[in-house]
Amino acid sequence: MTERIYLDHNATAPVRPEAAEALATALLATGNASAIHGEGRGTRARIEEARGAVAALVGGEAQGVVFTSGGTEADALALTPDYQRAGEPLACDVLLISAVEHAAVLRGHRFAADKVEILPVDARGRLRLEALDEALAAHAEAGRRVLLSLMLANNETGVIQPVAEAARRVHAQGGLVHSDAVQAAGRIRVDLAELGVDAVSVSAHKIGGAPGAGALVLADPDLRPAPVFAGGGQERGRRAGSENAPAIAAFGAAAHSARLALESEIIRIGGLRERLEDALRCEFPELVLLVGDVDRLPNTSCFALPGVPAETAVIALDLAGLSASAGAACSSGKIGPSHVLAAMGVPERIARSAFRLSFGWSSREEDVDRALGVFRRVVPGLSRRTRAA
Repeated sequence: MTERIYLDHNATAPVRPEAAEALATALLATGNASAIHGEGRGTRARIEEARGAVAALVGGEAQGVVFTSGGTEADALALTPDYQRAGEPLACDVLLISAVEHAAVLRGHRFAADKVEILPVDARGRLRLEALDEALAAHAEAGRRVLLSLMLANNETGVIQPVAEAARRVHAQGGLVHSDAVQAAGRIRVDLAELGVDAVSVSAHKIGGAPGAGALVLADPDLRPAPVFAGGGQERGRRAGSENAPAIAAFGAAAHSARLALESEIIRIGGLRERLEDALRCEFPELVLLVGDVDRLPNTSCFALPGVPAETAVIALDLAGLSASAGAACSSGKIGPSHVLAAMGVPERIARSAFRLSFGWSSREEDVDRALGVFRRVVPGLSRRTRAA
C-alpha cells in the first residue's frame, strides 16, 4: 500500500515519538497526582515537568500554566467577564474579538451576547487597528473595561495578527488581552512578555502531543479567571478535576521537542511550503494564493483553484493519497463557506474553491514531490468535469 501524504498538520499533527514514549510511560504508571503516597508523587512529578516544558514553549512561568482538556477549553476558561488579581475582583464588561477567530472563541466565550463586539479585519485577514481604537475609545468613555481575544495565527490562512500592538493599546485603557496561540505555538516564536498579553491558549495535538490536553498560560500567575469547572482544588483551584496525566506528560514532551527544534524547523518547513507553492503556481496559472504577501505561519498554504469546488478537490486528493483540508477541521467533517475568507472580502466563487495545506514536524522533501504529482494527476480532471457540469 502506497504511503499517504499528510499535509494537514493544522488540523492535528502526528504524535512525536518522544510524546508517544511519555504517554506510554504515564499510562502504565499508577497514582493520582493529588495523593501523597509514592505513586501519587510520581504522577505529580510528571505533570510538573510537563508544566515547565509548556511554560518554556511560550516564555511563561510554570505557575501560570493551567492544564485543560484542549485549546477549546483553554479559550473558554480565558473568555470570562469574571477575573481576580491577587484576590481582588477585576471584572471585564465587554469582550472584543476579531471576525476571523476560531469557533472556540467566536462561540465558546462566557459573555452575554450583547456584551460581545466583533471587530473587522482587512483584506489580508489582519485586525483593523483603527476599528480597535474606535471600540476602545467608546468603551473607555462609558467606563467599561475590555477583554480582547485576538488569535496569534489563523488556523485557515496562517496569517499572523498584530497582537503585541493590539495588546499595548488595550492595556493603555486598563483592559486585558488573551490570544489563542494554538496554531502558532511550536511553529513561530511565542513569548508572553514580547506579545504583552495576559494569557495564551495552547493545545497538545497541534504540536505532536496526544489529544486531550491543552493549557491556558497566564503571564501573571496571580491573575485568575473564574473556573469553568468547580470541584476539587486541582490546578491551584483554577480547573477542577483529576488531571489527564498521560496526555499532559505527552504534551510536555512534545512542547520540549518543538521548542528545541523551533528555529531550524521554521527554515526547513518554510522551505517546503515555498517550494510547493512556487511549483503549483507554475503548474496551474489560475491558482490564487490568498495570503501570499503578509506575515504568516511558515507551514501554512491557503489557495484556491477557481472553478473547482473545495469539497470535490479535497475528496479527490484524499482518494489519491493526499490529506488536505477545506477551511477549519473542527466541525465534525462539515465543509462549508469559510467565515475567515468571508471576513477578508474574498469573493464567494473563490472562497468555495479554497483549501489549505499545512506542513509540520514529520513533513519531508519527498512529500512535496509526491503532492505535486497528485495535483498534476487530479486537478486537470476536476477542472474538465466542473466545466462540463
